[in-house]
Parts: sequence; structure tokens; C-alpha cells
Amino acid sequence: MRLAEAGITDPTPIQLKAIPIALQGRDLMGLAQTGTGKTAAFGLPLAQFMLEHGEKPSPRSVRGLVLAPTRELAKQIQETLISYLGKSHLKLGLVVGGQSINAQINRLARGTDILIATPGRLMDLLERKALTLDETQFLVLDEADQMLDLGFIHSLRKIAALLPDDRQTMLFSATMSKQMNEIAAAFLNRPVRVEVSPPGKAADKIEQSIHFIAQSEKTSLLKELLDAHRDELALVFARTKHGAERLKKNLESAGFSAGSIHGNKSQGQRDRALQAFRDGQLRVLVATDVAARGIDIPEVRHVYNYDLPNVPDNYVHRIGRTARAGAEGRAVAFCAPDEAGELKAIQKVMKVDIPVASGRPWEGTAPEPQGRRRGAPSGANKPQNRRGGQRNRRRKAA
Repeated sequence: MRLAEAGITDPTPIQLKAIPIALQGRDLMGLAQTGTGKTAAFGLPLAQFMLEHGEKPSPRSVRGLVLAPTRELAKQIQETLISYLGKSHLKLGLVVGGQSINAQINRLARGTDILIATPGRLMDLLERKALTLDETQFLVLDEADQMLDLGFIHSLRKIAALLPDDRQTMLFSATMSKQMNEIAAAFLNRPVRVEVSPPGKAADKIEQSIHFIAQSEKTSLLKELLDAHRDELALVFARTKHGAERLKKNLESAGFSAGSIHGNKSQGQRDRALQAFRDGQLRVLVATDVAARGIDIPEVRHVYNYDLPNVPDNYVHRIGRTARAGAEGRAVAFCAPDEAGELKAIQKVMKVDIPVASGRPWEGTAPEPQGRRRGAPSGANKPQNRRGGQRNRRRKAA
């Protein structure tokens, strides 16, 4: 395997802990932040076993299955594994939505050593009997907590029922909820648990800050902050698809090289925007949470939470897009009055108070800040709209 060429010289903490256990054939539960090298932690042991045991996959069969929550993350895993394997004989497959299912069926007919898939498209293919999991020896659930957040729990249970009992399963997650423990109990057999950072803790090298600001002033502040580092890559998170597209157009009209990815974009459009961002042709990428765990670009120096996420764990995943591979990064959040509940939930999960950059905290969000006031109207500590985290339904964001 071409590890040095792929930049793998010194193992990360999760790799040091997880790889020896995985090589023993034990089931594994790995807890680590995004950007800590989880792909190599499961990909290297999986590839090594495949290379040492040169069985040829039967038609329509899959020897190792890797499930990921989003198309972007699945493609990222495929590209990473290809960089490790080089010109090996192993057949790597990728099946995600937004691409021709007939072409995927044709490729699967020849058999696959390692298949990377999103649960929804895999279920479509299983229902069409395009593949079988009878010979699958390995199952990897990557970013399992987001798969739960996206509602894939029923698909995961159906997929698990089709797998042999005698298999090795590895589950990786950045957070650990009660439901995640239940999933682990159902999928894993006496797993070894490895953890390199407390669930909910942001990467140590991420410099966090928050601005308390009226919703109507967010765009002006974002432009001001982006203007200070036009030559560096910045990722901006919006809550809704329409909001993301509207913000991207606003930034373009202000002279920023901006793009967007969200659920209303085709897979081709999303791939092209990500590639342009990776190549530096775009300096600003506006995204919904569909991209929160699918972007692995070490050059991202700034993450902006233009809208705070409704699910507090998603804040951790969003800001994990910076400070990749040991680099430093900045995460800046904006909090409007009706997002006070979201901020309170985020800080509870992270067990920290995010340092205040400007404005005065809305009621019940954080201690009084030290610093200048900006964007907080008179009576800011008593906002009229206290919806916050008490919404009864999520806004559709992907």
C-alpha cells in the first residue's frame, strides 16, 4: 500500500488505538472527532486483510461494506482508499444517489471487494437484487451518529439482517448518544471501545468565537469578516437550501468567489463546486448540513455558522471541517435572538462557553461577555422571540 505517498507517515491517536484491535478481527467502536484520520483507522486493516486473502468476489457479492451518511463523505472515503491501494487488484465500488442506478447495477454484477455506499441507494439496489450481502465479511459504519440524525435507522436494521452473523463490524462516530449505544449493542459483538476525545469536544486547535447579532445584520457582518481573509478558504453553513443559495448569490454580488452545495443541487453540481473549492477557484463555499461531514480539505481555515444548527451535535461536525490533519482553524458563529435555545444546547453538549466576539448574549445563553457590543438591540437580554430550541419540528435543511 502507498501510505507514504498518501501522506500517512505518523499514525494519529485514533489510528494508533484502533488499527491493532481491527487487525485482531475484533469488533470496534471508535469515538473521535472528524478530521482525526478515522478513514485510515478502518480502511488500512480492511485493505490489508483483503490483500492477504486474495479471494475473488463472486458475481454480485461484496466482501467488505462501508456505509456513510452522505454522498460527499462516501466519495471522500473512496478517494482516500484509492490513494492507499494504488494499482492493487482490489475492486472498489461506490454507490450513492444522484447517479445512474443502471450503471451501478452493471458494475456490481462483476463482484466487489470493498463497496462504499449510502444507506438509501444500497437499499434501492438490494430491493432490485443487484447485489447480495451473503458473503460480506466486514461492515463499517462511518459517522454513524449522522446516519441516525438523517433517519437511516430503519435502513440500517434491514441491511444488518442481510449480513452474516460471522462478520467483523467497526462503528465510528464523533458523538455518542443513548440511541447510538443501542445501535452499537445491536450491530457489534463484544466490541472494544476506543476514544481519543470526549464526545462533543471540538478539536483543540479550533479557535471558536460567537457574535450575538440581529438576523438582518448577519450578512453584512459575514462580508466584513470574509473580506479580512479573501485568499483563504472559508466554509459557511446555512440552515436551509433556499437560504444557502440566496446567501451565495449575495456574496457573489459583493465580489466574493463563492459557490454552494445543498439538496437542490444535482450530484454533478455538488461535485463540481467541491472540486472548485478544493482547487481554490472558489474561496467561499456555502453549504447546508448535507456537507458537514463530507468535506476533507486541509486548506479550510475558517468555518462560519451563519445559522446555528437545530441539532447541537451538528455544530461539532461543522466546525470539524477546519483544523484538519493537525492544522489550525477558526470557527465563527452568529446567534440571532431566536437562536438562543440552539446556542444553549450546543454549549451544553460541548461543556464549554464559546468566547464572545461581539454583542451581548441573549437571555439564558452564556455569561456576560467582555468586549465591544455589536448588533444587539436595546433590551437584548430580553428578546421577544424565544422559540430557540423549542421548535416542534425541524426545518428541512438538506
